[in-house]
Amino acid sequence: MSAELSPLAPLVGPCVIALVLTAAATDIQWRRIPNWLTFGAWLLACPVQIYLHGFHTGMWMWTLGWLTGFSLFLPFYLLRGMAAGDVKLISAVGAWLGAGMALRVALATFLLGGLWGIAVALRSGQGRQLFESMVGFVTTGRSMPSVGTLPYGVAIAAGTVGTLFMSA
Repeated sequence: MSAELSPLAPLVGPCVIALVLTAAATDIQWRRIPNWLTFGAWLLACPVQIYLHGFHTGMWMWTLGWLTGFSLFLPFYLLRGMAAGDVKLISAVGAWLGAGMALRVALATFLLGGLWGIAVALRSGQGRQLFESMVGFVTTGRSMPSVGTLPYGVAIAAGTVGTLFMSA
């Protein structure tokens, strides 16, 4: 069935928005994004993609979308710059939206999250420490002391919602 003709197609955006807003709320409240939410969303995206695009194309969209989100955020997790829940959330978003949109969402998220992090560091008087940590990382390649944490699910939600509305 063609995605344009499917009654499910108009529900994909609202489902993804509900996913990221729920994740942002739990991240703000508990500083965690639960596995039931990310894995549940990831698994539910598969039959939706298959229904919208047919088995072969739907499986590719689901897989490549998930892999795109995962591969873009995994390095930051490995450098201890974000939590595993953030990686799982962007992977689920990619599974719902496909690789191209996952890339756009990730770029918007990096921009918004980075600006937010800089603003928080400057406001808390840790701008110098942030600058020194960034220079230290660039020059040594080693992870430097953190100047704090953010509930990054909020940045992912903002990047996702913003990208969806800009693409509509």
